[in-house]
Amino acid sequence: MPDTSPLPSLFIPHGGGPCFFMDDPTGRWTSMETFLRGLPQSLAERPKAILIISGHWETEGFCFTGAEAPELIYDYYNFPPHTYELRYAAPGSPELASRAATLLREAGLPASIDPDRGLDHGVFVPLKVAFPDADVPIVEMSVEQGLDPALHIAAGRALAPLRDDGVLILGSGMSFHNMRGFNDSRFTAPSDTFDAWLTEAAEADAGARVQALLNWGDAPAARVAHPREEHLLPLMVAAGASEGPGERVFSGHVMETAISGFRFS
Repeated sequence: MPDTSPLPSLFIPHGGGPCFFMDDPTGRWTSMETFLRGLPQSLAERPKAILIISGHWETEGFCFTGAEAPELIYDYYNFPPHTYELRYAAPGSPELASRAATLLREAGLPASIDPDRGLDHGVFVPLKVAFPDADVPIVEMSVEQGLDPALHIAAGRALAPLRDDGVLILGSGMSFHNMRGFNDSRFTAPSDTFDAWLTEAAEADAGARVQALLNWGDAPAARVAHPREEHLLPLMVAAGASEGPGERVFSGHVMETAISGFRFS
């Protein structure tokens, strides 16, 4: 019998800038790249489309890219010239953008479509690793600028029906995102502390998971890990899109800090 279960939702680390497409003599990004490269094989079926929430796009209300052929936004700075020539010509999906926006509005959440915006590096960099053929339609979703975890969990819940239609919901961010903490060994221990809490929260049953994530700011070392939470909120959407169990599917230390990725069945 064919597998008719919905696709999972995931929270993936997107790395630093165009990191996977630069020289990496120490192998800093190797484990993360290997995880991303293996993502398609971890799915029971090939996604018909990908809806990806990026920590690098903030809007009033939620917004979705509606272009049929989205361009790339090279929103990183002081990297080698060739990284501004990267290409990822994945098609967009105005139909998916319209349906996603409708699902949010029907749930009483603010949603709009931007027909012109391209894909930022929180989208095209990890997807160029995971889906290098660029043949899966992509719609990017913004983080709501009020940074309310309840709103993002509710958005995930509203978008959950897309999973039954073969849409892969990805939250793209970083489980630790404190620019002062990267490459500083003083931040290793607090990042481990927050990562342990986050893993326990993500792997809890759906009800306990929501309660924990709603109060993430009370977690140990929470504001050390995330002075500002825009890179954590994509996890809220991915977690909200599932009533099933969560599982840590990536774990490693990058730039002296603990980084994790999670899958929600």
